[in-house]
Amino acid sequence: MSPDRADRAARTDRAVGAVLGSAVGDALGAPFEFGPAGAFSARFPAPGGGGEMCGGGGWDPGEATDDTQMAVLVGASLREHGGLQLPDVFARFQRWAAGEPKDIGLQTEDVLTNGASWELAAALHFQINARAAGNGSLMRASTSAVYFAAAGRAATMDAARRIAALTHGDAAAWEGTAVLHELVRTALEGGDPLAALPGVLAEVRADQRERYARVLAPGWHPGLATEFNGAVWPCLGTAVWALRTTTGFEEALRAAVDVGGDTDTVAAVTGTLAGAVYGSGAVPERWTDPLHVPLPGFGDQVLDADALRELAEALVEADGSSPAGD
Repeated sequence: MSPDRADRAARTDRAVGAVLGSAVGDALGAPFEFGPAGAFSARFPAPGGGGEMCGGGGWDPGEATDDTQMAVLVGASLREHGGLQLPDVFARFQRWAAGEPKDIGLQTEDVLTNGASWELAAALHFQINARAAGNGSLMRASTSAVYFAAAGRAATMDAARRIAALTHGDAAAWEGTAVLHELVRTALEGGDPLAALPGVLAEVRADQRERYARVLAPGWHPGLATEFNGAVWPCLGTAVWALRTTTGFEEALRAAVDVGGDTDTVAAVTGTLAGAVYGSGAVPERWTDPLHVPLPGFGDQVLDADALRELAEALVEADGSSPAGD
């Protein structure tokens, strides 16, 4: 295999790792959502012991939540249109919300059902509520991060902000999603996302930079969080902490779920990062085998791990370096 083909294969493998990793993190963490710290390791003390895709809390074993469902919708839109068509992404979100998913964030639900147009709905919500810094745009970023990675730092961060702004009117959500996009891009290129953090932070809006610098610092850990990890910056900070303090995909996911709180999203974001770093081969088959992603509002569609792999591969092949406009 030529060096170019080898690099392409490695990049594709890491992209599949990011998409699959996010989905398994979501399904792994869902039964432990809003539970206490340490609940996962108390139930599954031995890594590799099996049974971790246990289901519970209304979720079947291996069932992905709104985190992965929305990521798939973003990916499907990018794939079908060959670029970012924000009205189409928003319309897919609305169709999904009308399909009565098992779980949907209160803020996201309000934005998608308040009757405003795609370019105004999130801003209207923020104007009325003055709060919109939840992690709901971060949780769905795996597919868009893979697609736009080829476009470079400025373009992938810009795309992340624009997609985030569909449902989140707070700049904190835009910037956190932009940081995640760039960390994934770095990993897909074979770089170290942790080493890239200083440069990424320099691209964050000045009014958001300090809070992200704090939670992404090497000495930060979830015990230092001043907000619940359902907020975007401690969620991202926890995912980076899990990556930094572990040495493999499974270990990182276990650490993320064990933090407690918003476990499905924290683990989904951790899985996006860890999957991009370690590649698809690091994602345990005992986690991917039961994985399934229902798509409410879209008939009887249920994606399995193979379908997620195929979507990730298609997003890489589509080459988001020349994204279409909206």
